[in-house]
Amino acid sequence: MKCVIIDDEPLAVDVLKEFTSRIEILELVATFNNAIDAISFMNQSNVDLIFLDIEMPQFNGIEFLKSLDKIPMVIFTTAYSEYAVDGFNIGAVDYLMKPIPFHRFFKAVLRAQQMASTQTAQPIIATILPQKSVQEYIFVKAEYENIKLNLNDILYIEGLKDYVKIHTSNGKYILTLNSLKKFEVSLENSDFFRIHRSYIVNLKHVKSIQKNKVVIMDKRIPVGENYKTLLYQQIQF
Repeated sequence: MKCVIIDDEPLAVDVLKEFTSRIEILELVATFNNAIDAISFMNQSNVDLIFLDIEMPQFNGIEFLKSLDKIPMVIFTTAYSEYAVDGFNIGAVDYLMKPIPFHRFFKAVLRAQQMASTQTAQPIIATILPQKSVQEYIFVKAEYENIKLNLNDILYIEGLKDYVKIHTSNGKYILTLNSLKKFEVSLENSDFFRIHRSYIVNLKHVKSIQKNKVVIMDKRIPVGENYKTLLYQQIQF
């Protein structure tokens, strides 16, 4: 896929250039430090995907897209979560919050590739917004109260028949009457990844992978055979 990077921060451009160089399906054809300089190039070139900052001087990313004759797929790369709604309305392939971890960048590119493979007409902006861009916490019902949990504080989630056990970074856990499948759906497109029929892990807290085990803190969590391929696609490059 031919791609373009548009970001007014040189360091951010360098990071994205390095990321794109590690993914064979991407061909970086141009980079720009402002949206105005990119308009002419975009209207005269066949570009499949844009990595686009939103908050830029003179011309922001949203205005830039509206100025194009045809709009390719776009992955927003921004430090401002308040633009998530705008990203949803425009229909971004993904919405990545800076600083961007490589595994999230790679996941967004895979989504764009899947969308590109199903498009038979003129490229259009896809219509998926990951929950991670706007979701920083969840409420979990435990006994007689709803407990607010920051997603960053969750190490992993364990399924126990009719209950779910949420293990947190302070060494404690919360037991809630729910299903692991519901958590998998609600945390889709975030840093959480299901690795076993009984476990969802927060990839931010994974220290290493040892054969068929994921290590978080001092806990070794099994990786199911049905989930192994997807996991390695997620974390190995």
